[in-house]
Amino acid sequence: MQAGSGVPRRLEHSVININTRSTERKNMDTNAIETMFGRIGARVRVSDAPHPRLAGIDIQTDRYGEFFDIKVGPEEQVGYEVIDLRPDMRHLLLMARRPNAKHKFLCGHDERHWFVCAIPGGSVSSVKAAIEALQPPEVRSAVRRRVKRVKDRLRRRNAAFVRQGEWFFVPMPELTVKETLILKNEPISRGNGSKSHVCQFAYRSGGEAVYVSTRYPLGLTRDAYSRLLKRNPSARSWAWRVMRRNAAVYIRGRVWHPDHKTIVLNEWHRVMMNTEGQALGARTVVFLD
Repeated sequence: MQAGSGVPRRLEHSVININTRSTERKNMDTNAIETMFGRIGARVRVSDAPHPRLAGIDIQTDRYGEFFDIKVGPEEQVGYEVIDLRPDMRHLLLMARRPNAKHKFLCGHDERHWFVCAIPGGSVSSVKAAIEALQPPEVRSAVRRRVKRVKDRLRRRNAAFVRQGEWFFVPMPELTVKETLILKNEPISRGNGSKSHVCQFAYRSGGEAVYVSTRYPLGLTRDAYSRLLKRNPSARSWAWRVMRRNAAVYIRGRVWHPDHKTIVLNEWHRVMMNTEGQALGARTVVFLD
């Protein structure tokens, strides 16, 4: 997410109002929203969600490549509006307006793929502000202290952090760790079945031990795990992995992920996840390591 030139402006004629009680989407004109996504080089499709839980925005793939898939649930009343557009960055800010809430999403291209990310904060009205809102408070504080040039503050790598996807890595040159406590090829994941980023060297402290399996991707505490085994002894065979939730994690060396370019950190960095989990429009996310 790198900043480009140009002044953000409010866009007109980019609204889709959807009321499934009275309107068939197959007859709905989606040209306006398609045009806005097209200006950042993306495709978008509005379609029916068979169940309310499946409603929302996602990235799908067809024979032509990736596209943004906006799924609307049965009986859902929602209007989608592009409120800022930055073709130079290949990003736009999308707002979903519902009867009792407004949710905002940053849609764009990051390294190799398109992405959509829920944005916390009701006052966010530009792509630049949305990117800044995704930075954790500790990252924003480091940016203010260490990055003097405004145009460098949204880069993937600057004096305050290195970013790979949803993860921020903040330099901690003063950190010392015991060699015997250093872990190798450790995964970090936000849960919900997301693909892990793998860190060559990691050190962690604090946090809560949890038991994670494919059936419980968000993890169970020790007590919850014990209660489950008492109710269902066969659960012991569910390929559990002991991980730590909300631990302080520090990494060094290579960090790789199939969707991102491998980065190399020559000193210890503190690991921090972006703030998407705080957004009203986000699904539940947890920090698992």
